[in-house]
Amino acid sequence: MFYQEEFSQKERVILKKYFTNIDKPVFALINLPEVVKGALFARYSRSPKSLRRLFLDEFLLHIEKKQSDDVEESFLDISRAEKLYDRVFSEYGDDSVAQLGGAHIACEQASNILTKILEWSRLGSYLEQSTRYIFYDQKLGDKYRYTIPSEILNSPDEVTYLNGMEDLFEIYKKSLGELIPYFQKLFPKKSSDSNFVYNSTIRAQACDIARGVLPASTVSNVGIFATGQSYELMIMRMRVHPLKEVRDCAEMMLTELRKVIPSFLKRVDVLERGLKWGSYFEKNHQNMKDISDNIQASGEDILDVDLIDWDEDAELKVAAASLYPYTHYSENNILKFLKNMNQEEIENIIRNYVGERENRRHKPGRGMERVFYKFDIKSDFASFRDLQRHRLMTIDWQLLNPNLGFEIPKEIIETNLEFDWNRAQKISNKLFSLLSSYGPEVAQYPVLFGHKIRYSMQLNARAAFHLLELRTTRQGHTNYRIVCQKMHKLIKEKAGHRVIADLMNFVDHNDYDLARLESSRSTEKKRNQK
Repeated sequence: MFYQEEFSQKERVILKKYFTNIDKPVFALINLPEVVKGALFARYSRSPKSLRRLFLDEFLLHIEKKQSDDVEESFLDISRAEKLYDRVFSEYGDDSVAQLGGAHIACEQASNILTKILEWSRLGSYLEQSTRYIFYDQKLGDKYRYTIPSEILNSPDEVTYLNGMEDLFEIYKKSLGELIPYFQKLFPKKSSDSNFVYNSTIRAQACDIARGVLPASTVSNVGIFATGQSYELMIMRMRVHPLKEVRDCAEMMLTELRKVIPSFLKRVDVLERGLKWGSYFEKNHQNMKDISDNIQASGEDILDVDLIDWDEDAELKVAAASLYPYTHYSENNILKFLKNMNQEEIENIIRNYVGERENRRHKPGRGMERVFYKFDIKSDFASFRDLQRHRLMTIDWQLLNPNLGFEIPKEIIETNLEFDWNRAQKISNKLFSLLSSYGPEVAQYPVLFGHKIRYSMQLNARAAFHLLELRTTRQGHTNYRIVCQKMHKLIKEKAGHRVIADLMNFVDHNDYDLARLESSRSTEKKRNQK
């Protein structure tokens, strides 16, 4: 039983406006500004009072009766909340309180270069406009859905860039027009298929293929939810980015976020905080650029997906980590004990730890986080876009360029679009060369989604369960399915972690034609049974 805190009738009326209940030990805060919610929790940690009592005593400015009726209205002390933050940040140096308030923000008409920078932080939630469900053949005003780099505005090269972009989107539009009837003929509609399921699946399949000729300049909309601390770091990094589009977005974000969580972002312009941090990022970026200019590595790349580092004793370490919370021994002592066991006994511990998983959402415990895998990957940019949004891993990527390769899908050849797609590559290459004079970052804008990009991914085994099982489902895009299938195979064969790999039993190594249709049929069947 919990102690039932007492409130007066007047206090109860007030509390009902700001808390989901007033008589239980678990409740949610409602109708409160982010600054008050965050400050309330910050004060909470240094007070013996309950949260509701603390709110009444310290965060209400006053209570008065409206003249028109007998309803009492409460007034929040916003200034107190702001002063509390100032004291916590400046006197205590406690950055963690900036995690207690967050905001939703939309960033629209962002290039696909900018979207990757917006989604860089692990401590944020992102939803990005999908190239699978959105047709990019409609214009925004007088041009297609692409951005013009600020660096080339009003220059002699702007017209050349605009003409090239328009041509690329015309090729995309033509590709959609050919691919939709192609898939309709290849996969005829069944009498049991609803028009919605069938048409949306055909559209999605056509979009998945056609996106290969979209340039990185293609604009997207991104929804973000993050804490004040995450936004602060995001903005400080973005403000010193080489691309003006990124810097401009940072300033717009700062302006809007200061309207909803101003206290969390006061330090962005402070010399000893935001300005010095920004300078630190900028100097390090330039230093590494200067050093990399002198790197002249040799050797031929054979694999598009390669496992370059991993834990040698992974299964032994996982077994030890899985037993750790169930014993009173140090992990080192558990490891010593396990080394006397044979391989079969070690495998039995791990299999029992993971248990009988009925679907991919049954996640193994955190003992799987004890070991890691690092991959060096070269894939199409479109697939990278999808994989990059997985945040529980370390991912680094290189600047886009058209020199790593471009594969034309078989569907494009079978619809007689190969000539158009080759022309798209020529347009992209020409614009890349043209924009290179403005810097390598600016030169990325005309690079196509179908061009390959090089990136590294380091993740623990538990994160690998999630990534590889999710991204190999039958409705996933073929290209990133292949990447993840290769990653899984390398864990099993190159690292030799057969038990861990086998327990990822929802990794799908099959190949499917129009797989999303079967998935949509299954979903609709379940919906109709309800």
